[in-house]
Amino acid sequence: MRLCFLVEEQYRHDGMPRDVIAQLRAWGHQVDVEWPGRSMIRMSELSEVVAAGRHDAWVLKTVSGGPGLTLLEAVATTGLTTVNDVRAIRGVRDKALAAVLARTGGLPVPMTYAAARAEEFAAVPEAEYPLVVKPADGSSGRAVRLVERPEQLTAGGVAPSDGAGGGMLIAQPYVPNSGTDLKVYCVAGELYATERCSPLHPDQAVPERQVPLPAEVARIATEVGAVFGLDLYGVDVLLGPDGPMVVDINDFPSFRQVPDAVARVSAAVLRLARRGTACAPAGTLPFIGHQRGPWPAAEAVGGAR
Repeated sequence: MRLCFLVEEQYRHDGMPRDVIAQLRAWGHQVDVEWPGRSMIRMSELSEVVAAGRHDAWVLKTVSGGPGLTLLEAVATTGLTTVNDVRAIRGVRDKALAAVLARTGGLPVPMTYAAARAEEFAAVPEAEYPLVVKPADGSSGRAVRLVERPEQLTAGGVAPSDGAGGGMLIAQPYVPNSGTDLKVYCVAGELYATERCSPLHPDQAVPERQVPLPAEVARIATEVGAVFGLDLYGVDVLLGPDGPMVVDINDFPSFRQVPDAVARVSAAVLRLARRGTACAPAGTLPFIGHQRGPWPAAEAVGGAR
């Protein structure tokens, strides 16, 4: 197959996607790499490039808010396959939008508030404090803060800054938990759970490791894929007093601690690229999830072509 990966500088040396690209090439596939953060792209000529048939699918690995998503969306408007589906990526990259989609889809998520300035969260009922406040376009635990009382929203050195570039912030009531996050990775229908230290509890000495996946969490993680239309994704779950709560969703995460992650993800990318885009181009159809059929029999890991 002929694939094009969009990779931003932050992930230039990461195993995801560097090792996946190497694996796909080792299997005999053509893989080109675009660096949207450090190259000029002739957007007006992009449709001609796609029409020339140089690639079967494009794959995105970028930071939230990075330029790669715009390029991927432009590719998708021509009808070319993207991994993940570009509309699904947009749905999780904006955490304020993701909260609405999750609630609409019946997923267990905390009550979510959005504002352009942190001090606006002073209007949240005090009974809902402490609040977890973070950028709506954040990733990798960046700028996540625990705010114990409303007055801390404007206290120097405590309050989170306004959203970068005028972006939104979100706030959610803190879910009491053990201080560890349960991260569930989905690789084209297969689920793997890992435990790691919460960014709100950095003092917890919790080594990241694979752990058994509770049945209820597995059900919720599967529903996340169905609601958002994702095939390669990660879900952060907290085991709170009222049951599991989804607190974050990531498209194309690191897949750390997943056994044979590189081979599994590489094989999944090929299957998704072959399956193609089953629905209309992103520019013409509103998107909240998609129909998901049964997966074909698994291909032999390490030799999928």
